[in-house]
Amino acid sequence: MDSRYHSLAKNLVTHSTELKKGEKTLIHAFDVPEDMTLALVRAVRDRGAIPFVQLENSRIGRESILGGIEEQFETTLAWEMERMKAMDAYIALRGSLNVFENSDLPQENMKKALRILKPVLDWRVKKTKWCVLRWPTPSMAQQAKMSTEAFRDFFFDACCMDYSRMVPGMSALEKRMREADEVKIKGPGTDLAFSLKGIEAVACGGTHNIPDGEVFSCPVRDSVEGTLTYNADTIYQGISFSDVRLVFNKGKIVEATASSNEEKLNEILDSDEGARFIGEFAIAFNPIIREPMLDILFDEKIAGSFHFTPGQAYEQADNGNQSQVHWDMVSIQRSDYGGGEIWFDGELIRKDGEFQPDDLTKLNPDYLLEAS
Repeated sequence: MDSRYHSLAKNLVTHSTELKKGEKTLIHAFDVPEDMTLALVRAVRDRGAIPFVQLENSRIGRESILGGIEEQFETTLAWEMERMKAMDAYIALRGSLNVFENSDLPQENMKKALRILKPVLDWRVKKTKWCVLRWPTPSMAQQAKMSTEAFRDFFFDACCMDYSRMVPGMSALEKRMREADEVKIKGPGTDLAFSLKGIEAVACGGTHNIPDGEVFSCPVRDSVEGTLTYNADTIYQGISFSDVRLVFNKGKIVEATASSNEEKLNEILDSDEGARFIGEFAIAFNPIIREPMLDILFDEKIAGSFHFTPGQAYEQADNGNQSQVHWDMVSIQRSDYGGGEIWFDGELIRKDGEFQPDDLTKLNPDYLLEAS
């Protein structure tokens, strides 16, 4: 067994979920090698916690949704909710042999499944200690335009980095976001303004997502004005979108365009009323992740990026927006991507991907990658 499996599993149960003796822990593995699942079961037991395992296959999952009827999903909801309510912690490892496996699923089928099963997700997020991560597959290596071996090395470097080095800078950024009112973001195709007044901010350094490295908040629901152009491609519900551009008026997305699948983009944004309002604003700074690879758990942590998310707000930083959609879309502001600026209440916070105030410079790559 690869020794890195044990290192990653230990990190998940000690740092990410901080399992305690007797805590029931659901291990949810999607197309993941048996050895990694075994390593995680053993790591859970080493903490004195109790492991439970659910194995998933993406092709079978696709078929279940494709032919699914309401009775099927409602029955699934009943037993999934009963199991989730019995858990204290949840760890998901999500591999994907084909990232586009669900690309041809009819939109109405996907909407139905997400709508009916959403209470399970809500309970997991709000009531358990949880962590979600991808698994490095040849499909992901292709997305990243890397060899399989090089991508695996990159994956373990990003997932097993010393997240404790993020703490001083993260704490300072969290405080600044919590106290900020007016935010302005400028860059190529982007001139955006909104308020964070009264909204909480949350630092994320390896607890709920692996890899990690962001601080998130949420705009006041009706405060977003202006235009935002995302320069990282995005996948949602198995469909790829490029050059997404959103126009906001009184918080609502009143115009949405893309160079690919524009009709689908608007279908998703019309899923419910909340889908055309924003549920998250996050600034990212993982120094190892620099290029988009069509996997949001990586892309939303890209050094020098931010994401601005149509749909559901998180309970920890809540503007009241509710939706079955939560679509993290990413814009990279480093100079090699055209640059950009983020301002809080008239103070320049980040320019061309580099934090400017002294208390935030420990989030820049030079510090985070410095040998401790």
